[in-house]
Amino acid sequence: MDETIRVSESVTRKLDRYRRDGESYDDAIERLLEEKTAGAFDDGFGRWSNEEADSVREARRNSKEMRNRRIRERVEDDTQNTRT
Repeated sequence: MDETIRVSESVTRKLDRYRRDGESYDDAIERLLEEKTAGAFDDGFGRWSNEEADSVREARRNSKEMRNRRIRERVEDDTQNTRT
């Protein structure tokens, strides 16, 4: 069952800017709502097993360590280059 809702002219203009080619207002609103909620903070809580969560934590830790190591190396290179 379809339902009609009223929106202001300013909301209509905003929707017109966000609508893609061939997209209805309904399609645009649905897509925008999905995009907005897709990254909600609590999405995914309780969906990973402990092993999966530990694996992701470990990968993030390793990534952070590699990033910090690269930063230190660049600082050291920059320091050496300014001395010569």
